[in-house]
Amino acid sequence: MTDPMLPSWRPGATRDALVEFLAVADQISPEQRVAVFDNDGTLWCEKPRYAQLDFLIWQLQHSASERPELNDVAEYRAVLEGDQAAIAGFGLERVAFALLGLFENIEPEVFEQRARIFFAETRHPDHDRPYDQMVYKPMLELLAALESRGFSNCIVSGGGTEFVRAISQQVYGVPQERVVGTLVTYRLTERNGGPVLLRTTELQGEVNEGRAKIENIQTALGRRPILAAGNSPGDADMLDYSHTSELPSLALAVDHDDDEREYAYESVAGTFDSDETMQDMATRLGWVQISMKHDWATIFPAR
Repeated sequence: MTDPMLPSWRPGATRDALVEFLAVADQISPEQRVAVFDNDGTLWCEKPRYAQLDFLIWQLQHSASERPELNDVAEYRAVLEGDQAAIAGFGLERVAFALLGLFENIEPEVFEQRARIFFAETRHPDHDRPYDQMVYKPMLELLAALESRGFSNCIVSGGGTEFVRAISQQVYGVPQERVVGTLVTYRLTERNGGPVLLRTTELQGEVNEGRAKIENIQTALGRRPILAAGNSPGDADMLDYSHTSELPSLALAVDHDDDEREYAYESVAGTFDSDETMQDMATRLGWVQISMKHDWATIFPAR
């Protein structure tokens, strides 16, 4: 089975499953053609650190050069000095929330602009590529193939909604309004006689992982997906929800098993422990497993 829109997918059972699903798309009503994709580790590289964490560290470095007093904040000092023992002692969640404080009381448009500057100025530490080129070429092809068949492609990420929205259209062709992630709350105030939204450091609800992804899909999108792709137990509920639709459906589990072209590791959820690996869940529940090593002829786009 072949499809000219999937040139980076090697022949095999995984590619056949994709082509078979695409072939039945015309039999599904347009309003039900919804596909959801996790972002970190599913659409782009999440190692050696999440791109958003590197963005927060980048902002801290810029802010500390202008405001030396930030070096006196214990969490910031640990990050700036690369003190992994201190960071581990604080816990990544505490450090991340401290870093989010760098963006408190700024407008969402300013946050988006800073995110775009980060992508323009920085490069991945291991692959020496801009972060927005650390995307997986086969997944870009799948997004394009789905869109050509009338699918609404959506990103459902545990990362910050605004961070992903800053590049979703440019990198993935996914409009900002179709990005569902972890949300901060906003404070409405007035400036120059008009309303202004300012970021806070509080979350709106939970981190968008696990069961929260299903709830937020309904809240933000209002439609049940029939295709879902993820790489960690934090995505498992979303895949199960999509795969158990009464319509033709597809659940895709990405396996990071290529330590030469990317990384080899077992994906884990960021906010909870799982007794079962993603691969074991995929086998038990009949999801299609994507081996980066065997199913992808190319991982990253040409430079």
